[in-house]
Amino acid sequence: MKSNSTIEMKFWGICMIIAPLIGSISVFFWENGEYGVNGGLLTIISSVFWIPAFMGLFGMLKNKMPYYANMGLFIAIYGCVSGALFGFTDIYDAIFHISHDESLQAFTQYPLHLSMSLYWAGPLFPLSLAIVAVVLIWKREVPVWAGILLAAGALLFPVSRIPRLELVAHATNLLLLIPLVCIGWTLWNKKRLPGTE
Repeated sequence: MKSNSTIEMKFWGICMIIAPLIGSISVFFWENGEYGVNGGLLTIISSVFWIPAFMGLFGMLKNKMPYYANMGLFIAIYGCVSGALFGFTDIYDAIFHISHDESLQAFTQYPLHLSMSLYWAGPLFPLSLAIVAVVLIWKREVPVWAGILLAAGALLFPVSRIPRLELVAHATNLLLLIPLVCIGWTLWNKKRLPGTE
C-alpha cells in the first residue's frame, strides 16, 4: 500500500497543532459557561482543523489497520461536524439573545434532529480520539506517554464541556495540546516518534 506523501504528512502535522491550539483559545472566550460569539467561531474553526488532524492520526494506521483507519475516520469526522454545530448554536443563541434554558426548551420539539446533529454525534469526537490514542499506542505509532495524555484529554473532554467547567476545560486542552504538538511536529518533519521503533 502506498505510504503517505510528504505534503499530506506536513498538512496533517500542522493541523494537529492548530486544531487543539484554537480549541484551547476558545475557552478563554466563554461567557457564563457559554461559548458566545467569539468562542463559538473559534470552536467552528477548530473543528475544521480537527478533520485533517484526525486524517493524520488515522493515516498513521492505514497500512496496519486499513478498515479501522477508514471507518474510524468517518465516525471522527461526524464528531467534528457536531463540534462545529455546538459552536454555531452558541453563536446563534448569543446573537439572538436566547438563554440556555430557552434553547434547550426549543430543542425538545425536535428530539431526533438535535440528537443526530448534537447529542448523539457530539460524543463521537472524544470517543474517536480516545480509541485512536489507544490503538496508536498498541501499534507503536506514538510513544506511550503521548497516547496516554491524548486518551486522558479525550476522556476528560465531555467532563469539561457538558457542565462547562472552565478549569477542567483548560486542563483538558493542555492534555490534548502537548501530545498533538509532539506528533504534529514529528509528522511535519517526516520523522518517526521516539519510543515507536
